[in-house]
Amino acid sequence: MDYNTCQTAIVILNWNGLHYLQEFLPSVIANSTGCRVIVADNASTDGSIAFLRASYPEVGIIEHNSNLGFCEGYNHALRQIEADYYVLLNSDVAVPPQWIDPIISLMDADAAIAVCQPKINSQKHPDFFEYAGAGGGLLDSLGYPYCRGRLFESLEEDLGQYNDVQEIFWATGACMFVRASVFHELGGLEPAFFAHMEEIDFCWRAKSAGYKVMYNGHCQIFHVGGGTLHKSNPRKTFLNFRNGLALLYKNLPASELIATVSFRIILDWVAAVRMVVAGQGADAKAVLDAHADLLRNSSYWRRQRKAQQPKAKFPRMTGVYRGSIVWEYFIRQKRTVQEL
Repeated sequence: MDYNTCQTAIVILNWNGLHYLQEFLPSVIANSTGCRVIVADNASTDGSIAFLRASYPEVGIIEHNSNLGFCEGYNHALRQIEADYYVLLNSDVAVPPQWIDPIISLMDADAAIAVCQPKINSQKHPDFFEYAGAGGGLLDSLGYPYCRGRLFESLEEDLGQYNDVQEIFWATGACMFVRASVFHELGGLEPAFFAHMEEIDFCWRAKSAGYKVMYNGHCQIFHVGGGTLHKSNPRKTFLNFRNGLALLYKNLPASELIATVSFRIILDWVAAVRMVVAGQGADAKAVLDAHADLLRNSSYWRRQRKAQQPKAKFPRMTGVYRGSIVWEYFIRQKRTVQEL
């Protein structure tokens, strides 16, 4: 499909999200003047395409023949779109006026910035940060992701503490501004991830290649979260645990690999035991399935690791906490990033 070249293309990946398109697409269109808005659809069966054609003929549509997942859904779509910047935007996001300008201005001023995210607050509780991204993504020494404004399930109230511009480790896929040339240079998102943690992997690769990942708190959006897979869904548990280990195996330098991954596997088993005790047997099984899947596909991950290793630089990167958030959160009972 032929799309007009534009500076900024806002690309919304949709899978049976008609209700979100009906609620949130109007704000995106109204507040994104000068940008091309495109919906990439993963073979929805809920009437999403018919709704877009009838109600928003100005919105571009890319139709996939099957549910390609988050990673390949975006990879396939972005190969067809010419722009200077892509905005990967979830369908369950409300945006205010002038939300694009602060981030594009920041990226225009520094060609080393490959990725940037805004401040992300909860759509349901606007005074609090939202789980997926909050005030910018970080990583601890064991590869556990967390955010400024969110440690595990503890969300901070937004009191302006992250109204800054800061280099971070990873930007959320809920609203990720990406320099198009870098997206294609790095080969897009890791397709084997399907969904979850793919943005962390992409940002890690970008940083390893010498680019910056930034947070701009002068831009704010509001995210519902959990729109495709609820946190209680065992499929989500499987993807999080499998991709968490794959992320480390693929990107860690040899000096960090064995100790870090071994410790993470032990902690995964501890988590599985906790799930059994809590009556979450399906989630515990998902953890074991995640480990089994990695073993079955070990040859693939070895190839991915070999391709990435010449660039691996960890833990010297900006945005890496040298301690363990598991220890700080569960043992020392710390609940905010400022306490670390």
